[in-house]
Amino acid sequence: MTEQDQQPESTGGTGLGHRSVSMTRLEKGLYEVTNARGGTLRTGGGGDTDDFTPVELLLVAMAACSATDVDFITSRLAEPVAFDVESSGEKLKDDGENHLGDIAITFRVRFPEGEDGDRARARLPRAIAQSRDRLCTVSRTVQRGAPVTYREA
Repeated sequence: MTEQDQQPESTGGTGLGHRSVSMTRLEKGLYEVTNARGGTLRTGGGGDTDDFTPVELLLVAMAACSATDVDFITSRLAEPVAFDVESSGEKLKDDGENHLGDIAITFRVRFPEGEDGDRARARLPRAIAQSRDRLCTVSRTVQRGAPVTYREA
């Protein structure tokens, strides 16, 4: 049995279970990432292409995770007329170590006039707080910190 055979099966989706992506080098500093469902994207570490950098992908992951939470909660009440999310942070270097600081996820959501829109507007702050404090796996992991193991196979 190989080490790959011993890995838990990736479940994808939103439920509990193992997650994984694989990455293949296309050329120096440019990689193709594939998820368990066959979806692909390209990423580059140097920022010399239009492809997202790994730091941008982290910001995307936090924004997309929270946006999905907030969308599912509020759109039950009213379909938004505008739904935009910005994720930002400052790349810092302390004691020779790179990291992000001042990470912010900003929601700009508008609902239609009327009773349903009023209910969705009233629900929006709580939906954002629920995503931040409990629901969004990505930003919760960043907030809590998680051990990361590097290994050679």
